Amino acid sequence: MRVRPKDQRGEPGELPLTPMIDVVFLLLIYFMVTATITPPESRVASTLQGEQGAGQARDLKPQVVTIDIQNGGVVYRLGTRVLSDRRSLAAALEQLPKEGGLFIRVTDRAPWSAVAGVMQEAHDAGFVKRTYVPAD
Repeated sequence: MRVRPKDQRGEPGELPLTPMIDVVFLLLIYFMVTATITPPESRVASTLQGEQGAGQARDLKPQVVTIDIQNGGVVYRLGTRVLSDRRSLAAALEQLPKEGGLFIRVTDRAPWSAVAGVMQEAHDAGFVKRTYVPAD
């Protein structure tokens, strides 16, 4: 370890390269560790793309079960059909497509036990999306 004279240490504006390289590598490692790696956009699945084309008739007509009281008893309206018991409702719900979900529309006069029964029948039929809608 010899001490160099002042004139041999280098030019006054010269930066030492070794510490600068260390800092650059530390920054590089930091950014690599903290970066979130995401797939390219071309590989991200779009929820807008589907197996069916857009604008089909089924998209415009939701499946709605209306619960009401008629002649002192509970009735279930599914489209144009009027069903008077839960068994016939369960059979009708089994035949419907499940991916669109089911809207359960309830009038003010319908008892909550009927609403709970329709929710259970829809679950048993395989409907994942069930929506309660109060009647206007």
